[in-house]
Amino acid sequence: MPVKMNQSVVVLLLLLFLGLMLVCVSEASVHEYKGDKFVSKGNAFVVHAGSEGIYSSFSDAHVNETAANNGDSYIRFEKITFRRSIDNSNFSSGLIQALVFEVEDRETIGGSAYGGQRAVCCTADLSKLGVCTQGEVIHRPSTKDPSWPQVFGIKFEVDEVEATLPSNSIQITKTGMYNLYFIHCDLNLKDLVVEGKSIWKNPTGYLPGRMAPLMNFYGFMSLAFVILGLFWFSQYARFWREVLHLQNCITLVITLGMFEMALWYFEYAEFNETGVRPMGITAWAVTFGTVKRTVARVIILMVAMGYGVVRPTLGGLTSKVIMLGGTFFLASEVLELVENVGAVSDLSGKARLFLVLPVAILDAFFILWIFTSLSSTLNKLQARRMMTKLDIYRKFTNALAVAVIVSVGWICYEVIWIKY
Repeated sequence: MPVKMNQSVVVLLLLLFLGLMLVCVSEASVHEYKGDKFVSKGNAFVVHAGSEGIYSSFSDAHVNETAANNGDSYIRFEKITFRRSIDNSNFSSGLIQALVFEVEDRETIGGSAYGGQRAVCCTADLSKLGVCTQGEVIHRPSTKDPSWPQVFGIKFEVDEVEATLPSNSIQITKTGMYNLYFIHCDLNLKDLVVEGKSIWKNPTGYLPGRMAPLMNFYGFMSLAFVILGLFWFSQYARFWREVLHLQNCITLVITLGMFEMALWYFEYAEFNETGVRPMGITAWAVTFGTVKRTVARVIILMVAMGYGVVRPTLGGLTSKVIMLGGTFFLASEVLELVENVGAVSDLSGKARLFLVLPVAILDAFFILWIFTSLSSTLNKLQARRMMTKLDIYRKFTNALAVAVIVSVGWICYEVIWIKY
């Protein structure tokens, strides 16, 4: 039984390791603005109000139906209100504009006079050339669709402290990555803030375009973990008298995986239906996943050290293994919580890199320690002429090497994705 189960352990550990290294999660379709301040960008003041992938509306969309999966795609403004202080309300302002554009049309925003520095707001020189109106955002019609980008504006009258954009819904007829910015060019509106919300909808619900397939993915993964769990628990019950401590740990990993995948599926289903991420479910899904990844790495390290094979205990290494596992759990939990719980848009590349770096370093330390331990264990098995276990450990080493190569390739892809 122990040898047979050990062979199963090798296969399961490889599958778990690959799955844990490659599966990553990433925002909400209801973007809320709660006193967001405008930030100076060049000669403009800007609030980045959202960025999502949206699929085009289905040709047979039932626009009048209220169901989330009615086939209709849109970006809708609801109660978008701009506020300024009473002390700063004794003048009529320039336009405050909402700008919606597809990423391929980003070059239609902004311009420069006589080849000078590119500006977002129309300058006096550009105004003299007749290409724009001074004090407004520079934009040109898209060559693919002259009705884009979509621009809406409002301004403050004298003594007004609030200005509200009329509720508006923009139909999406082309699949793409869409951006929403609130922009003004008035130097006197330095204390301006924005409140309200925008709702971004895809044909099948409120999940952002690149997240929509993940709901089905987690549904299939939940089913896969159930099948794996049924097989594993049947073998566990059959050989329960001969179960090793490591196999109890693997049982824990599979159980955590079942809960994690089910929670992610329900989180995405709720998100898709309402447009708001359920923070409680998300937090639990993140925590279950982080515990699972931590335990899986610790198990692989213990197997690499020969625990239960060439050594009955880890001895003085126990505290070091626990410390590494605990540190990895904390770093991963912080990263996943910041990325997922209540998040509206993806983290900026630099912010995400700051959080990913500690996790990557700890992962590298795990890998280094695992392969160093494997080398020592293989030498001990060869010296003791335990040929059956030596053959299993060699296969285990090869499987881990493949997993590491695949994971490094994935990391390189993520680094390039963050950059661009």
